[in-house]
Amino acid sequence: MDFNMKKLASDAGVFFTRAVQFTEEKLGQAEKTELDAHFENLLARADSTKNWTEKIQRQTEVLLQPNPSTRVEEFLYEKLDRKVPSRVTNGELLAQYMIEAANDFGPTSPYGKTLIKVGETERRLGGAERDFIHSASINFLTPLRNFLEGDWRTISKERRILQNRRLDLDACKARLKKAKAAEAKAAAEHELRMAQTEFDRQAEVTRLLLEGISSTHVNHLRCLHEFAEAQTTYYAQCYQYMLDLQKQLGNSRGEMLPGTFVGNAESVSPPPDNASPTVAAAAASVAGPAVPTIPVVPTAVGAPGSAPAVEALNASDVKPPASGTRKARVLYDYEAADSSELSLLSDEMIMVYSLPGMDPDWLVGERGNQKGKVPVTYLELLS
Repeated sequence: MDFNMKKLASDAGVFFTRAVQFTEEKLGQAEKTELDAHFENLLARADSTKNWTEKIQRQTEVLLQPNPSTRVEEFLYEKLDRKVPSRVTNGELLAQYMIEAANDFGPTSPYGKTLIKVGETERRLGGAERDFIHSASINFLTPLRNFLEGDWRTISKERRILQNRRLDLDACKARLKKAKAAEAKAAAEHELRMAQTEFDRQAEVTRLLLEGISSTHVNHLRCLHEFAEAQTTYYAQCYQYMLDLQKQLGNSRGEMLPGTFVGNAESVSPPPDNASPTVAAAAASVAGPAVPTIPVVPTAVGAPGSAPAVEALNASDVKPPASGTRKARVLYDYEAADSSELSLLSDEMIMVYSLPGMDPDWLVGERGNQKGKVPVTYLELLS
């Protein structure tokens, strides 16, 4: 007990001395040992690395899990060293609702069939999202957390020790200046040498840790590449899934939604080059009010007297109608798939018209002596 009391008193004395030294330095009443410029640069670089790593980590967590309540719950599970319960993604939940609705409405009905197709795509999108979150968490978030909770804590601890060693060193310097008697000076010089040795040793340890920040940057760079690769794979999968869905809907829409063509207004963004005109028309119609329509006479396939669909157009075979011809501005480049179609260049002006029995998603376009089918979703019809 006596030994513990002495140690406690000694520790209290050291703490008091450091507090006095620190206060006098802040008040400008005591000198302070300055670190060299290289050491200060290492400290600044380490602080910057810590601050930006924290910000990147927090925002990545928000990206992977936008729900703050769920993030807090996952954080608690992690701190309690318990497995986070498996959750369905929003896409998977939407897929479940769509498929259940299709079964309720009738899976063989046009609406039910489409719900099933879209639901299956949403399920695949949700699975891709789950894989991306898992990969990003392991390959990117975990290394950032390990740095903040491991290496940075060690660096912070050694920096605090270095700060205490510096305060002890400067306190010894102050005592040496105040010593008058030879015996007191000798004791102060001995304490100063001991304090200088401890300070130099701790400065070297801290410097080595700070220089290790360069290795941290190299490691985080590798993790960043893996994060970008995972995100690239995720979006590539999503794009492919949506292309597949677009083709399915484009193939089935003509059977489910017969009707007349409605001209499109300005589109917000161009559809993909391989997008079906039917699906792209649905996206383009959201941009604004419809342009006045060109009447199309629907004719049942195979009915007596029905006009055949326009398969191959030649200048000598097709004559424009007496009325219904109008100008159109091309919104996006389009490459003809065969000789029956007309290639388009963005912003050029062409003449268009419809023919009886023609697919409502297509028009006949004329540019000089050239004629061919053109998709209506690539045009802005002018009055």
